[in-house]
Parts: sequence; C-alpha cells; structure tokens
Amino acid sequence: MCGIVGYIGNKEAYPIIINGLKRLEYRGYDSAGFVVNAGKFISEKTKGKVSDLEEKSAKDALSGATFGIGHTRWATHGVPNDVNSHPHFSNSGKLVIVHNGIIENYQPIKQRLLREGYVFHSDTDTEVLVNFIEYIKNKKQLPLEEAVRYALNEVIGAYAIAVMEEDHPSKMVVARLGSPLVIGIGENEFYIASDASPFIEYTQNALYLEDGEMATIELNQEVQVRKIHNNEEVDPTIQELKLSIDAIEKGGYEHFMLKEIFEQPQSIQDTMRGRLLEDHTTKISGINNNLKQFLSADRIVIVACGTSWHAGLVGEYLFEELARIPVEVEYASEFRYRNPVINPSDIVIAISQSGETADTLAALKLAKERGAFIYGICNVVGSSIARLTDSGTYTHAGPEIGVASTKAFTTQLTVLTLLALHLGHKKGTIDHTTYKKLCQNLALVPDLVAKTIEMTKDKVIEIAQEYKDVSNCIYLGRGYNFPVALEGALKLKEISYIHAEGYPAAEMKHGPIALIDENMPVVFLAPSKGHYEKVVSNAQEIKARKGKIIAVVTENDTQMSSLADHTLEIPEVDEIFSPILSVIPLQLLSYHIATMRGCNVDQPRNLAKSVTVE
Repeated sequence: MCGIVGYIGNKEAYPIIINGLKRLEYRGYDSAGFVVNAGKFISEKTKGKVSDLEEKSAKDALSGATFGIGHTRWATHGVPNDVNSHPHFSNSGKLVIVHNGIIENYQPIKQRLLREGYVFHSDTDTEVLVNFIEYIKNKKQLPLEEAVRYALNEVIGAYAIAVMEEDHPSKMVVARLGSPLVIGIGENEFYIASDASPFIEYTQNALYLEDGEMATIELNQEVQVRKIHNNEEVDPTIQELKLSIDAIEKGGYEHFMLKEIFEQPQSIQDTMRGRLLEDHTTKISGINNNLKQFLSADRIVIVACGTSWHAGLVGEYLFEELARIPVEVEYASEFRYRNPVINPSDIVIAISQSGETADTLAALKLAKERGAFIYGICNVVGSSIARLTDSGTYTHAGPEIGVASTKAFTTQLTVLTLLALHLGHKKGTIDHTTYKKLCQNLALVPDLVAKTIEMTKDKVIEIAQEYKDVSNCIYLGRGYNFPVALEGALKLKEISYIHAEGYPAAEMKHGPIALIDENMPVVFLAPSKGHYEKVVSNAQEIKARKGKIIAVVTENDTQMSSLADHTLEIPEVDEIFSPILSVIPLQLLSYHIATMRGCNVDQPRNLAKSVTVE
C-alpha cells in the first residue's frame, strides 16, 4: 500500500512530487507528505489527502528545489495523523526516509536505539528504520548507501524505501523487498515511484528493482544497482514503458470507477486480442510452451485475495467443466499458514490485478519451494508476480485507478475462460465442435458487455435511489453466478459502507433466511441458462417472507421478473460467459448507491488498491 515518489534532476521537484502523489493516491490516502532539499530540508506533511497537503504547503519557499521525495500513506503502525505521516527524519535531521511496507522487528531495534539515546516522535516502524540507518552510518563512518545496506540486512519485513541525506542533496538511495519500486530514467534526471504512473509524461524508460535489490541514484551518474545481502553489483535492465497518460486520467467521467466500468468492452476485447483467433480457436502461449505440465497436472490450485479470489471461484467452475481437472481455490492469506499439501504435479495459479499482493506473492513462493508449476494472471507488466512465475498470461485491462476493482475482474474472467477453453481442447475433454462454437460465442462477449451497460445504466439509477439508505443487503446466485453474488456484495460493502453478504442461493435456507423481512433487499443472479428454475424457487421463498427482490435476468425474462420488485436485464449468453455480463449491473448499482450516499467512490475509507503488506 502506500505510494512513494521522488525526483532528482534540474526541474522543480515540488510539482513533480505533488502530481505524482495524486496519481499514487489509490495506494493509500490516510495522510501525505514530502521533503525537498534546497540547501536544507524543507518538509510538510498532514493527515488527510494529497489535496490537503497541497493546500498546506508554502509553495513559494519550495521554488528552486530540484531534489525531493514524497509519500501518501495507508496506515499500518500508528494511527493516521500528522506526526505519523511520512517522511520521517532521523534525530539529527540530516537523514529522511519514505517507506512502504512493515518492519516486523522494529521494536527490538527501537529498544536498542533508545539505549543509545535516540528519541522517537511517532508510533511508526519507519522512524525506527531511519534512525537505525543513521546510527549505523555514524558508528561505522559509512557513506549513505552502505549504511542503508547494513541496516536492511538486520531488519525483518517488507519494504520499499527512499532515503536522502541533507548534505548530499543530489543523491538518493532506494531499496525494495516485497513492495514495488521503479526508477524512471530521463535526460540527466531520475524519478522514483511505486509504479510508473507519476513519471510517464517525462520518460518512458524504467528500471524495475527486483526483490532484495537497492540502487544509488545520483545526478550526473549512472544508476548503481546492488544486491542488499552481499553487495553484488547487478547489471540493470531498462524497459520501455507502453503506458499512456490518457489511460490514467478520468477522461470526462466523474469518477475513475465509472470510467473503468464503461471501459470493460474494450478491455475485454484487448485481453482476447491475439488469444482468441479469427478462425474461432485459441492461442495461449503460456499453456502451449508448458503443455506437458498442464496435460499431466493432477490438480489446479488457485490462490488470490478479494475480487481476484472471486474470479478464481469462477475459474474453478470453468476448469472443472471444460478441462476436467480438480480445482481448489484458496485465500492466499490462509494458504501459506496452513502447511498446505502441494506436489510437483500441481499447477498453482495466482491471480492479482497489481501483481504485487503480498499474501499472494508469499503463497507463490511457498508453492514454488514445494515444486509446483507456477502460473500468473495479473494486469501489471513487470510486476513481482509476473517475474516470479514459471509462466502466465497478462490481462489487458489497462491501469485501474479506482480502488474497487471492476475491469480487472472481468478481464480476469476472460483470461480464465480462454485458459479453460484452450486446455479443454488440448486435453480433448471438450469436442472440437463445442470448442469452436464456444470460441465463436466468446468473440461476441465485448459487444454483449457494451449492450449490458446500455441496457442497465439508466434503470440502475432508479433502483439505487430506492435502496440507498438500507443497512443490509443479501446477494444470491447459483453455479457460475454464485461468485458473482460474492463480488456484488463486496462492491456494495467497499464503496457504500452498507453491510452486504453473498451466498449460494440454496444456502439461504440454512440461516440467512432468518434476516428476511420487508426491509431486506435481496439481489438475485438469475440468467436463463444454468439452474434457473432453482433460483426462481429460492426467490419465491424470499417473496413469501416479504423480502424485496432485485433480479438480474436475461432479457425478455417473464418468470423471475413476475416475482421481482425490480429487474436488470442482460443479453442472452452461454452459461460459462454469464458472470462477465451479470456482474456489470451490480457494479453500476454499487457505484450509484455510493454516490447518492456521498461516499468517496474512488478512495473508500480504510482501503487501498494494492495490498502490499500482510
């Protein structure tokens, strides 16, 4: 979580840092701060958003400073307030740091420093780290980069850090372990950030630090990259970014979330491009290049968190039906602590939008240690998961800025569908005719998603108006649409703060039905294909108890529509593709309820986009 940005060059640092922090605010927005060096450190920080920081800053005093770092925070150690905000200074005031991550052994280090006379002003682990670096620097009489390396070899945890020294303003030391950090390389200038978005208008050249690496960045010098544990020099690889600035702007929409909902037809099309061919076949290089592992796999284990976990649940249905391989879907956060049984014959699939999710990364490392074949599905090129896996497939959702995931989910479903179809065809578990027909129908899905948006975008506003003040909501679905019920409930919780739960529709009778009364809205996923009659029966049980029914149905539906108080229609589609369509009205419903309640849709409280701490 947390966003880091920094600049060394000849431009004014402050506007670059502030604009960079605004682009990284999806990573955390409890507080924000910066420091620039204009012969001496000048710093400002505050509880609240980057806009609050901007208002508080004495901009005139900052002109002329061409070196600096900034930070937008998602709180881990210490409540969100001005004192706990980053940057943090050492006791001498000569060193300053910004940090994304958690230092697990900060308490014993803090006690050690207290005995040495150090004083602490915040509750953060970060302040401990910067003082520890200073302690080592002074005791051993080391340059900054060596002091940082020594300190990091003694800390336990995860981090992306940037450290500056007042007396050497044109130098910055950065390092990463478990949290992302990228260096932008311009014409005699350098940028650092948690992702590339803060500097894409200045340079397309980026150097992604690997886990366990640190870099010394200095004006008029080449970037020096070394291994933290042994100081071994690393030959850095500079990549050319494919990101455009238009992709990270709102483009006239009120919120990023709404923009990203409306981008789904295109992002799904982009994800299928080159993989779903014009002759109605699939081409998945990640499988073709490792066909032996996939054909001989005893099972697939999917690990993910949050919305990606819901996508994994749909993947379970897809792989078991089309490829006839047993599938287990695991919360990554529990998988690693359960001592799971993992064999070399297993394929472990990790799903993550950012490719940086800490729990998912840790689960992958465990699976890899036990000999499993690791496959990644993520959206961010060059991310940690992408680099750790044996193979994988990128989604092409484009940057997703809204914290509540929308287009990432539907592109993940698209990739999982392509993988299952391709593997089923290679294994012979679906016949050629069925395979070709499903491929042909999959090609229609982007247009059907566009049609779904058009069919529901106005009607959903009326429904939102009626239910915006409820306290609870239940979402029900069966089969492929049970995970969609979970995802719909999560969306409502995330951005409107209404308590919502998703259940398999048949499980409603095993407890949740006790909650049903005239004040309880129940959202049914009821497309015409797949368990339709059973879902209708469940709806009748709700109706008998005076519950309010909102139903997502196939267009021209009659039976479910006669029971429901409100309906949202989607086009007819094969059952296996229905989750990609049925989730759209739920995304829109959550969005409009949240806006009507005055919630910050793009930055919901207590959440961050990329969960890089455990």
